[in-house]
Amino acid sequence: MVTYQDLFKGYYKGKKILITGHTGFKGSWMSLILSKLGADVYGYALDPYTKPNLFESAKINELVTSYIGDIRDHSKLFDVVNKIKPDIVIHMAAQPLVRESYRKPMETYEVNVMGTINLLEVIREVGGVTVTVNVTTDKCYENREWHWGYRENEAMGGKDPYSSSKACSELVTSSYRSSFFNPENFENHKMALASARAGNVIGGGDWSDDRLIPDFIRSIIDNKKIEIRNPKAIRPWQHVLECLYGYLTLIEKASRGEKKYCDAWNFGPDESNSRNVEWIVSELCGMWGDQASYSITPSNDFHEANYLKLDCSKAKNELKWFPRWDISTTLEKTVQWNKAFMNGEDAREISFKQIEEYFLAD
Repeated sequence: MVTYQDLFKGYYKGKKILITGHTGFKGSWMSLILSKLGADVYGYALDPYTKPNLFESAKINELVTSYIGDIRDHSKLFDVVNKIKPDIVIHMAAQPLVRESYRKPMETYEVNVMGTINLLEVIREVGGVTVTVNVTTDKCYENREWHWGYRENEAMGGKDPYSSSKACSELVTSSYRSSFFNPENFENHKMALASARAGNVIGGGDWSDDRLIPDFIRSIIDNKKIEIRNPKAIRPWQHVLECLYGYLTLIEKASRGEKKYCDAWNFGPDESNSRNVEWIVSELCGMWGDQASYSITPSNDFHEANYLKLDCSKAKNELKWFPRWDISTTLEKTVQWNKAFMNGEDAREISFKQIEEYFLAD
């Protein structure tokens, strides 16, 4: 029987790991996983910006050493990193919403671009970090609305400020890798720098604004139809555990210092699991029951991509990472988590159960 100690060859046990953005949706799930893997987890982030939120609901502050601070605050970030002296840094702190980026473009660029620069500068100044992964997004690619997946060597771009800022963050990462953490000189600096681009992640514990699943759950609570604004938009939907599994696989491989791992990586679902918004919502309504329903309310307020897929051949071939849950399982797990939480079950235990189902399944 597989145990947590068997995963990743026991690499994470006892490692000091700093997660920026640990109070967010993905950061909270990553904190839960790493606590199970026996890591010594630290976090640096702003307070959670939604009520409720997974960080507080699952009492993650009991599992990690948490520092509240702004990723743009170089002095405070330096003090925290210098105090921790982490082995590994997972950079997730971001302004993560497309529509919010139209409302606050300057803040979006400051957080997503200068925040990344701040962190990489602090890592240079403190030293001792062996692996850093900058978590960006599938939206960093110059979207040409074509029908095949984007590969890691495609052009960066983005029409909206969020996508553009994440493309900039990728370019910053590439520049720092070439200039200061070049894998050709690994023996001198001893740090592997990579970036990870994931698709639309879903799962229990996400209460963000302007996201499909949280909007669906809110409509259920309010006994209203969910309104969808872009029903035919196709996205690479995947459970949050899928991409986190990819990041952890990448970190373990990159720690060896091999050049091929110090690069950009896509983590998305298989081709068959890229579905449009209306299909996703229709499936969710059927799984939830209780007369859950939806309506279409087109919105042209902001530009949003209609067609977006990732080519994950590189991760499959080089990292031996493969998605484990298809889209139906992903939606079922998301519905199960939210129903259990709404029925008063403990958020941490619900999450640990799903982590076990994902990682320790035969």
